[in-house]
Amino acid sequence: MPKAKGKSRRHKYSYNLNRKRLYRSARRRAAPRIACSHIRQAWDPTKSVAQNLAEMGLAGDPNKAVPIPKKLLVSGMEMESNGQDQGKQLVRKPYVLNEMEYEASLPEKKSNTLSRDLIDYVRYMIQNHGENYKEMARDEKNYYQDTPKQIKRKINVYKNFYPEEYKEFVASLKQEKMEVQ
Repeated sequence: MPKAKGKSRRHKYSYNLNRKRLYRSARRRAAPRIACSHIRQAWDPTKSVAQNLAEMGLAGDPNKAVPIPKKLLVSGMEMESNGQDQGKQLVRKPYVLNEMEYEASLPEKKSNTLSRDLIDYVRYMIQNHGENYKEMARDEKNYYQDTPKQIKRKINVYKNFYPEEYKEFVASLKQEKMEVQ
């Protein structure tokens, strides 16, 4: 089958086409990306961002939500103006704010752990060399060619992350030495 005519020729760039306008209109139609699941569930796509946030009791602009009080000098006395009365709006969806506060009050989980390889490496070094870091640096299992100070730092990190496990390990090493003697 022969090739269709006109497909192989090079297309000229159209300088008269306004691509910015096309891009802006496509962006305007897109809904905002919302990270929090509570906000996402309570979001009303028919309302503006400001209206949605006001209904939930959230602020779109923190500078307007918590204004800095300006001191007014009136007849020699200092008085503070209250900007809070002006911006009072009805919160129709307080459950969103309550759920977010509850989530924020939960204690944070410690996700700091050491790799299994590092734990095995530190235990091997302590088991074979004790506290002699120079000897550890010359060991054949020191694949990364750590200096004595680097090895000491790794052992201290292990001590800080797993203090009970380290104490038990050192105690078991002492027991083994006692049994050998």
